[in-house]
Amino acid sequence: MRTPVTLLLELGIILAALSVLGAAARRFTLSPVPLYLLAGLAIGEGGIAPVPAAGEFVEIGAGIGVVLLLLTLGLQFSLTEFTSSLRRHVPSAVIDLVLNAVPGAVAAWLLGLDGIGILALAGATYISSSGIVARLLADLRRLGNRETPAVLSVLVMEDFAMAAYLPLLAVLASGGPWWQAVLGVLIAIGAVLAAFTASYRWGHHLGRLLAHPDAEQLMLRVLGLTLIVAALAELVHASAAVGAFLVGLTLTGETADRARAVLSPLRDLFAAVFFLAIGLTVDPDDLVPLLPAALALAVVTTVTKLVTGHYAASRDKVGRRGRLRAGTALVARGEFSLVIISLVGTLHGGLVPLVTAYVFILAVAGPVLTRLAGPVPTRGAPTAAGGAAQRGGRRPS
Repeated sequence: MRTPVTLLLELGIILAALSVLGAAARRFTLSPVPLYLLAGLAIGEGGIAPVPAAGEFVEIGAGIGVVLLLLTLGLQFSLTEFTSSLRRHVPSAVIDLVLNAVPGAVAAWLLGLDGIGILALAGATYISSSGIVARLLADLRRLGNRETPAVLSVLVMEDFAMAAYLPLLAVLASGGPWWQAVLGVLIAIGAVLAAFTASYRWGHHLGRLLAHPDAEQLMLRVLGLTLIVAALAELVHASAAVGAFLVGLTLTGETADRARAVLSPLRDLFAAVFFLAIGLTVDPDDLVPLLPAALALAVVTTVTKLVTGHYAASRDKVGRRGRLRAGTALVARGEFSLVIISLVGTLHGGLVPLVTAYVFILAVAGPVLTRLAGPVPTRGAPTAAGGAAQRGGRRPS
């Protein structure tokens, strides 16, 4: 099979450019995420150097990137530990929903939108980017911090909420009957609960099934199962990220440590593609006119996410600096907000550039704020912060 020369050339240039940007970011102990986003803006439609041949690869790779980010994040924690954290953070989820959905709903009402538009913009301002947050926690070596379980609990419960929200919005936006929307919500919630219960009760058998002394076999088994679970999650309008995260949680001990080691290079490649893809979705010509409105909405919802993270971390009795780090980690919006707005684009076309500008602002500002909220990572420290620390050891405050 002959591969198009243009595709190879564009991908080669993209990866080389990302390498330079990543090296520059790490030279100053920064996360490379904002630079990857800006690179996507530069090579997207309307940018200074479009890459039409590589667009399809980047789009597909972005979806794989989110799955790998959440899989490797799940590998850092035990299912028992995380389940306990989820139960403790139900009030945090309520606070998160109220504080971050209301600004979007109010903004949509002020813009004169109907109920579907209000529901869509409320969802876009509510949901943080699991992919960006997962990468930031790894880049800044905060996977072992005491506030991290609180951040992950909020993220996972947001994704659970999306399992009910997305089928509802999709049916309403398409003009379907109310009973179809309710049925879609019930199916999605039931599927997520069934998957979580199965993972909790029988997940310990999974490690024995996937374990293999050969690294290639282990990678293929873990990645294959994860993609299947992610696909099933998407099939019922749940999040592929939640499915991947559950697979990671069920693997423990040596199997988890080896899986994390063999998958990390693959994760880094596709994670970079994911952040590039967010930038590719933005047309600068559409972005500029709506920047003032998007910036105002971004400022308000940055504050509300800071409050959310502060409250969630306080429930784990985390110190003042840790509460601030938790809040800044939740600021970034990304893939889900863009999916939400795409569902109502035909009804409310004006929302698409507004939300795109909003997402781009917070996808860049979130990582910067997160970096500024904590100490400079020690050069040469392990990015996973040590397997034992992640799975029950003492975390820094």
